[in-house]
Amino acid sequence: MKIAVLTSGILPVPAVQGGAVETLVDHYLAYNGRHRLHDITVFSVYHPAVETHEALRSDANHYLFIDTRSLFAKVRKRLHGLTHRDTYYHYSIDYFFRQAQSIIAKSDFDCIILENRPGYALQLREVTRAKLVYHLHNDFLNDTTRDGQALYQAATKIITVSDYINGRVRTCNQDDRKCVTVYNGIDLTPFSVTPSVARETLGYDEEDFILVFSGRLIPEKGILELIEALSQLKDEPRIKLLVMGSLFYDTKGSEDPFMLELKTKAKEMGDRVRFTGYVRHDAIADYLRLADVAVIPSTWEEPFGLTVAEGMAAGLPIITTPRGGIPEMVTAENAIVVPTTGDFARGLAEAIRTLYLDKERRVRMGEVSKQLSRKYTKEIYAKNFLDAVAGI
Repeated sequence: MKIAVLTSGILPVPAVQGGAVETLVDHYLAYNGRHRLHDITVFSVYHPAVETHEALRSDANHYLFIDTRSLFAKVRKRLHGLTHRDTYYHYSIDYFFRQAQSIIAKSDFDCIILENRPGYALQLREVTRAKLVYHLHNDFLNDTTRDGQALYQAATKIITVSDYINGRVRTCNQDDRKCVTVYNGIDLTPFSVTPSVARETLGYDEEDFILVFSGRLIPEKGILELIEALSQLKDEPRIKLLVMGSLFYDTKGSEDPFMLELKTKAKEMGDRVRFTGYVRHDAIADYLRLADVAVIPSTWEEPFGLTVAEGMAAGLPIITTPRGGIPEMVTAENAIVVPTTGDFARGLAEAIRTLYLDKERRVRMGEVSKQLSRKYTKEIYAKNFLDAVAGI
């Protein structure tokens, strides 16, 4: 089958700048390259680092890069924004899409995969008869979505990253026959090699009990409540928190009110809270395996918890919340699920103390986590995803 992939229009594929969606696209492209299942053309924004990437040597996957970075492109984007006020997403993303659309209109693709951008389906319908497949990583299609019913009707298949997102799409049609859930996958290889980071490197010793948080430092991720929970455990000074996230100490972050609040609260904890700043994706496993427990305290409806999968792959017990797709990933044997209602921080503190005082339980939970993580390999994900596309 001749397939086009329309990426999100923000970060490049290959994922030279990271990005969860972009990395997941890389996974199924790599699988397609090995098995030569389809002829796939990827439409991506340009970045200089893609030019030497090994993925471009594939004869099954092809890449068309659209310039959104140069001065000329930035001027054109701005003009596009001024002349197209009613864009579905941001004018910069719309500019990327319009460039891709003009190429698609002259092509003969059998199928077009829209990566997290269902809003462009109606415009595509005007220029192509290709079947449209939505790959939804977020809650972007439901009964309150702009043009939701028309977008739902335009799709041939809708692939969602969790049953939670699947259920949200089904609010458009309770008798849905288009939706299928394909869980995301991660690369387990870094979790099976010798770690290159030791506890001593970060100032920890063997007696320390390390909690690890990985994610964006925004309110919806529950990081402030986690630090508050730690402050309620003053009688257990060996309990420490390692925070892996966005650049905590950058100027922009320091000016943000939430970041200021987070920084002030963390300072009260002294060396019990450490921030790594940005960690390369291929180094995340090293930091996770320093820890005793992974805490994913999301307070929003998490579509799929990649950080949950990574924590499980590291063989860690999980403390998390019943939000979005997270409950689909964990069980009572490997996770303590804390409600976000009521005194959430106290609930987190109690869960932390429970695991701190019960090493045997932690060991059992970690073993189950490791087993469960094998359901979320990038190979299983890629195969299931491409099988779903082939079934249209």
